[in-house]
Amino acid sequence: MQHASKSNNYHYNKQLQPYANKLRKNMTKAEACLWKYVLRARKLKGYPFRRQRPVLNYIADFMCTDLMLVIEVDGITHWDEKVVEKDEKKQKDLEGAGFTVLRFDDDEVLNDIENVERVLSGFVEDFEKVHLSRACPSEACRTKYSRSQTL
Repeated sequence: MQHASKSNNYHYNKQLQPYANKLRKNMTKAEACLWKYVLRARKLKGYPFRRQRPVLNYIADFMCTDLMLVIEVDGITHWDEKVVEKDEKKQKDLEGAGFTVLRFDDDEVLNDIENVERVLSGFVEDFEKVHLSRACPSEACRTKYSRSQTL
């Protein structure tokens, strides 16, 4: 499978748009909290996130193309064996397209959102170290262009 990129619109699936719109209007409590307190309006180190984003044959709960990151928030229905199998396939396909998939369950988001934010911030910092070190070999350059440093 071709890696997701700007040239292929990150495998955006227009056919799933009506379903994604419906999900956007009916987010779970955990999704709404993660969106409101961590991801919305570039709150996570200046990176833009989309919610309920159609990608490949799936709808990602949250996606940031700058970070090639998909965040999934799993409720109690994700404990069912068939749903677990579908989640594994979804994750494998998204990773095959070049995305990193991070999963949190509802309980983590609702009862320990600070830790969820720490995990996501750690991912961003690691991502920036790897990707900025390739583009900017000097420390001064990395500091200048790091979104984490500017916020």
